[in-house]
Amino acid sequence: MKLADMTVTAFTDTVASDAPAPGGGSVAALAGSIGAALTAMVACLTQGRKKYADFAAYAAQVEEKGNDLKRRLMDVMDRDTEAFNLVSAAFGMPKTTDEEKAARSAAIQEGLKACTKTPMEMMELMDETIALAHSLLEKGFNDTAASDLGVAFLSLKAGIQGAWLNVLINIGSLKDQTFVGEYRTKGEALLARALPLADDGYARLLTMIQG
Repeated sequence: MKLADMTVTAFTDTVASDAPAPGGGSVAALAGSIGAALTAMVACLTQGRKKYADFAAYAAQVEEKGNDLKRRLMDVMDRDTEAFNLVSAAFGMPKTTDEEKAARSAAIQEGLKACTKTPMEMMELMDETIALAHSLLEKGFNDTAASDLGVAFLSLKAGIQGAWLNVLINIGSLKDQTFVGEYRTKGEALLARALPLADDGYARLLTMIQG
């Protein structure tokens, strides 16, 4: 069964078990998908209300995009677990002869690259979602949903930082230093752009709610 098709209880019970996957990577993607869903929700609540008529057209675009990002993050959540399973299978390969050891090592390295690519994809999607959520602050939104948008920023920040941890733990075991350098640089750039936006969004909403 796909993780996305599980009940909340079944998913959390599996995470809490001794099963190595789903783990932090999939949970990071789920956090991001929840942030995207909340962004879509706030945009949806902004439409159809006279007070926010000037923002309705843009809110409709945000709702559509937010739902698309939610779906894409749910998809990568499952693919992250699939990538981990490939690495696990590689570690189980025979290693009696030199040829077997070489084949096993190569398979592990390729599996680790796959396990790096999925959390990096999560980071890219969450960076995009954070920018989308932040745009609602600039364009206008239904301020009765300010707390929901605040939780979106918190979920997305946790998700993108969680995904980064998964990138780091995998590149730490890779021999291909060109790949390592590329993914480290890409991840650091995403964080440098996304985290200040998430923090700013949360701070502004906190001020709005506190009055």
